[in-house]
Parts: sequence; structure tokens; C-alpha cells
Amino acid sequence: MKLLFKQRFFSWLDSYDIYDEHGNTIYTVEGKLSWGHCLHILDAAGRHIGTVKEVVLTFLPKFELYIQDSYVGCIAKEFTFFKPRFNIDCNDWQIEGDFLGWDYEILNGSGSHAATVSKELLHMTDTYVIDVADPKDSLMALMVVLAIDAEKCSRN
Repeated sequence: MKLLFKQRFFSWLDSYDIYDEHGNTIYTVEGKLSWGHCLHILDAAGRHIGTVKEVVLTFLPKFELYIQDSYVGCIAKEFTFFKPRFNIDCNDWQIEGDFLGWDYEILNGSGSHAATVSKELLHMTDTYVIDVADPKDSLMALMVVLAIDAEKCSRN
């Protein structure tokens, strides 16, 4: 399943639209005022289904992930010099990125492909393609991409 992740052009807070390969809106993401990033994920009907919330006052960036209001895990940036790495403590996933930090591979516990994330260049706003191996993992993969994108925004 492919998802196209596009940041909205004119928005004071982080906001995104996520489309399927047919151009249908699958999710919308709305940034909320808070200390650190707080992103609410809504389904196509506008119901809140998940949250990505930055943990503040940590040495390296860390984000908690929630489905509905239930905590499912967190993603934290690891200290490295060249290749960006993130530690995720849910779904038994591992995340590895390239040198520029634009492309990521998400692997499951057995080392198989769970999702691939690619940033498309030459767009006015952040645009990613998320290729998810199992459609039931699409929300979790989206939350991972949102956390990584928020971490990159915090650096700039």
C-alpha cells in the first residue's frame, strides 16, 4: 500500500494530508499548540485515531506514539555521527536512514521490509511516499514518518 504524505502549504501549525495511490484522502494530520510537537491524526471521516507527541527536556529528540488514547511506544533519535538512526520500541521495528536523512527503511523483527519512506524533492512543502508492506501497519508507519519529520524540523 502506498501513501503520499504532503504538508499543507499555508499553515501556522504542522498540518498534512495523506493520500492513497488513487488520490483519496486517507488521513489528515493537525498540529496542536503545545510545548514541543503534538500531532493529531484523523481518519477520512475526521475521527481522532492517533497522536505523535514530542517528549521535551530530553538530550536527544524523543516522540511518544498513541493509537486513540493508548500509548503504543516511542521513537527516539540515537547519537551517531554520519548515518541517522532511530530507536523504536513498538511493533519490534527497526529504522535505518540514509546519510541525508531523506529515505528510511523500516524493518520488522525478522529483518523483513515493513515500510519504505522516500522524500520527494523539488516540492514546495515536505512530500513523502510511504510504501507499506501490510496495510494494517499504515497508521504506525505514518506515525514514524511524522516523528522523523518533526525531529528534522526541530533541527532547522
